[in-house]
Amino acid sequence: GETAYRDLTHGAGFFRYFFNLLKGATSGTMSGIARMFITGVSPITMDDVTSGFNIGANISLHPEFNTLLGLTEDELLGMLTDYHTAGLLPADPATYLPVMREWYGRYRFSDEAQAYLYNTDMVWYFVKEAQGRETLPPHLLDQNIRTDYGKLRHLLTVDRRLNGNFSRLREILETGETAANVAVSFPVEQLTNESNFVSLLYYMGLLTFDGVRQGLPVLRIPNLTVRELLYGFLRDGYRDADIFRLDLGRLAGMLGQMAYRGEWPPFFDFLAEQVKQQTSVRDYLGGEKVIQGFLLAYLNVTYFFIPWSEREMGGGFADIYLEPFLARYPDIQYGYLIELKYLPRSEDKEARLPALIAEAEAQLRRYLADERVQKVAARVTLKGVVLVYHGWELVYRGEVRGE
Repeated sequence: GETAYRDLTHGAGFFRYFFNLLKGATSGTMSGIARMFITGVSPITMDDVTSGFNIGANISLHPEFNTLLGLTEDELLGMLTDYHTAGLLPADPATYLPVMREWYGRYRFSDEAQAYLYNTDMVWYFVKEAQGRETLPPHLLDQNIRTDYGKLRHLLTVDRRLNGNFSRLREILETGETAANVAVSFPVEQLTNESNFVSLLYYMGLLTFDGVRQGLPVLRIPNLTVRELLYGFLRDGYRDADIFRLDLGRLAGMLGQMAYRGEWPPFFDFLAEQVKQQTSVRDYLGGEKVIQGFLLAYLNVTYFFIPWSEREMGGGFADIYLEPFLARYPDIQYGYLIELKYLPRSEDKEARLPALIAEAEAQLRRYLADERVQKVAARVTLKGVVLVYHGWELVYRGEVRGE
């Protein structure tokens, strides 16, 4: 609450007083502290107590400290090798790296730094869960991380209504990145400012530096773990604002049928029927990218597939690629390439529908012929799926076979 926060950090508040004591202990002939190093400090807190602790230097974005916390890939491989040598990790360490890179890696904490890092908490969780197993752990995401990041959820809704932060998060998920400067600090009153919200996503490890575009740092979703968490925030936002509610257990069962039986229509029919019944969500489903993000949020509720958006293949970009997670489920039978077409409600669907379907089918045939896709198709059956939406309404679904 805002009142409790101000009581802690302003005037004679305990938190502010504590930092005053630390500052006092560094000066004078009988001082007890020569130097101190503080981690886990949010930009909000630092801004509000800084006048009580104005002797500190914020080194969060300095490139020379990029690798201070976290593991480089060489360090990770050395650690896995030690566990393998000790007989605790049965598989060769090199077999773990591709999965760990996608799920726990790709962090960088300065736009000037070069080395990418692995999240130590996530790595340690994986090592504990993988000990004594010949296969990957059944769960790749530590539930405690969900709890930690859950504190962001209240920033997406105000009085049970979705705010600008929710829209910004949805846009970031649609593209996987955003270009923005990271604020060094800002007062809590400006937390709902969208640019500060993006900065907070960085400080919480939900976005990371990945190059520069047009003079601005590119902030990208680092890995699949974070992407899954963010899609969870979207689902929670719809539910918390009483806009859209789903039986996720039932949805997970349908995804299992997609993965092992090739039965994909029930999943999309169920979503379409729920949107038809729960009218509040319709106002949020305008535009192809929004529909795409909405589908991805609910395609992420299981591990059967690794969902990718705008994956480059066959001379274009597939809207959604449901890559079968073979490293975790070696017996999975199906994967999917999904091409999505959208018509505004104001347009005549009957006149435009045949051309859109033909265009989507041609695109899917090119994607299915892609060399990288064919390598996956050697192990599973890949299906091409066309979905056409007229506003929020699913008006066509069909399957395309590769040539």
